[in-house]
Amino acid sequence: MGAEVLSVDRSKERLAKMNRNLARLNLKGATILTDIVDWRPNKLADLVLLDAPCSATGTIRRHPDVAHLKTPKDVENLSKLQAELLDAAVKMLKPLGLILFCTCSLQPEEGPQQVKKFLYRHPDFNVESIGQDEFFFNSDSSGMFRSLPSDDVEGGGWDGFFVARLRHKLGD
Repeated sequence: MGAEVLSVDRSKERLAKMNRNLARLNLKGATILTDIVDWRPNKLADLVLLDAPCSATGTIRRHPDVAHLKTPKDVENLSKLQAELLDAAVKMLKPLGLILFCTCSLQPEEGPQQVKKFLYRHPDFNVESIGQDEFFFNSDSSGMFRSLPSDDVEGGGWDGFFVARLRHKLGD
């Protein structure tokens, strides 16, 4: 649809899968193998989609072992990494740019609390409310989106997922 898409990841395997999917879908996009904590684009972006590494506790419906594999220390370490990645994403944006932050975690530290801390560190950003018509399921009263494994029980449930849209408010 005319967007210039650039995927950055430090995992060679994930980027190889991304390239296979782009080819399979006949889509164009570039991939860069690096850690975005230290990387900066040649030109600033209008949008950064940060699909952040997380504890994956939102996948517990399909992977019940995750409850036994992840520890509070794992969540703490992943939360710190997410904060670093969010701070790096800020440096990649044009003025008035948008960060779409998402995780498949049920942990507040990897969702609403992460966003609250981000907004404290970056008062020039705000949460841009996700409208009721933008998702198959309702966003919460904070304007952020959260699905839970207990949602739509008759249909088999959903994975747990969190999304926040963070807008740079320069010029407001």
